[in-house]
Amino acid sequence: MRPRAALFDIHGLFLRDYRGEVWVGTLLRLMGGLGFTPEAVRVALSRMVSHGWLANRRIGRKSYYALTERSRRRLDEAAARIFTPDDPTWDGRWRMLTYSVPEGRRADRDRLRRELTWLGFGPLSSSTWITPAPLFERAREVLEAQGLKEYVALFTAEHHGPGADRRLAEKCWDLDAINGRYGQFNAGVQPRLVAARQRRPPLPDNACFAAQVRLVHEFRKFLFIDPGLPAPLLPRDWRGHEARRLFREYFELLAPGSTRFFLAAFAAAPDRPRNQAALVASLRGRLGRAARPLALRTSLQGVAR
Repeated sequence: MRPRAALFDIHGLFLRDYRGEVWVGTLLRLMGGLGFTPEAVRVALSRMVSHGWLANRRIGRKSYYALTERSRRRLDEAAARIFTPDDPTWDGRWRMLTYSVPEGRRADRDRLRRELTWLGFGPLSSSTWITPAPLFERAREVLEAQGLKEYVALFTAEHHGPGADRRLAEKCWDLDAINGRYGQFNAGVQPRLVAARQRRPPLPDNACFAAQVRLVHEFRKFLFIDPGLPAPLLPRDWRGHEARRLFREYFELLAPGSTRFFLAAFAAAPDRPRNQAALVASLRGRLGRAARPLALRTSLQGVAR
């Protein structure tokens, strides 16, 4: 795990719904809990600012950082996909995007392909991408941002063969390889979950924080390869369902201690006073929407007091 990726994970976990700034000392302490040096963290922060992922501000000799709207949107998309039910409904229709981007804009074309992959489209051919999900609105936003609307056409279609819809999905995504990756994830997480449940005394807060960030980091890699297909398009032995169950259970187990560790380190800009209750409510609401864990809600209420 690289420093920039860890910073994204921390912001996605704890600061995505927080509209204020966070002191660099908070980030240094949190990242130190993951084994990163202050020098590596400061370099990563500087690069994230230069690339438009973070905004920074100095007050006296202290630096404070906040998410930009660009990064907040990306983290919102990631959270929605990580914490949504793993069996989306499907109306049986395919959404198709075709493009003809001039060769002189090859870099824009490559960037478009990366964005389409991130959204959940798969390549039926080099310039025709499809998805079973209703993603046209988000695709239009990407096209608008990249100035590519005039080179693209969008269609809604039904597949009439030859072959079943599942075979079509297999052409667009390497489902066997993705399934294998889920199997590896399951084999790694299952024993860690069992060990954490059986540990007495429970894991200390700093260990919960480190384990939860690493868990999210591992799981969010699937956002780049798994489009989140509905059940009719998946292999019958799809291991993604088990992976999502293990992720949620381990995430929930680690969340109380991890949140306490974060709140103990958190400091906001002095001219925008810290509102711990609001931050806790934000975290509780997001985690509650994921799985409504009673134990977690109770723990966070205790922290708020």
